[in-house]
Amino acid sequence: MFVKQISVFVENKFGRMAEILNALAEKSIDISALSLADTSEFGILRLIVDKPELAVEVLKAEGVIVKLSDVLAIAVDDTPGGLSKALAVLTEADVVIEYMYAFIGKADGKAMTVIRVDDEIKAINALNAGGIALLTTEDISER
Repeated sequence: MFVKQISVFVENKFGRMAEILNALAEKSIDISALSLADTSEFGILRLIVDKPELAVEVLKAEGVIVKLSDVLAIAVDDTPGGLSKALAVLTEADVVIEYMYAFIGKADGKAMTVIRVDDEIKAINALNAGGIALLTTEDISER
């Protein structure tokens, strides 16, 4: 049910992002989703990859701070209101969304979103009951 997400604390300096992504590419690590939030001094790069444990090793060798965590990934109808249906299910279950980001996949008619919530079990139960498809790392890698 969970997807492993890598959070990388990146110095906000010219070329650093390219260095990090090149290090992953050299080890044939495929990135399925990416989000970057930055400040003037550093950024938080969030990644969903096909080989999360290897990615952590590679990134630590690059000298960056890396954290591996569980997040949820969902597939919703790629129509107006598709995502709002999933968010309504979580709201109804009193699940707090800490952050979320969308990603591109190859699922026909589906939009995919990564969601970090305050209570994963409650969120999984609510999404299942609401008919919202939960994705695994394997699902994402195949798309």
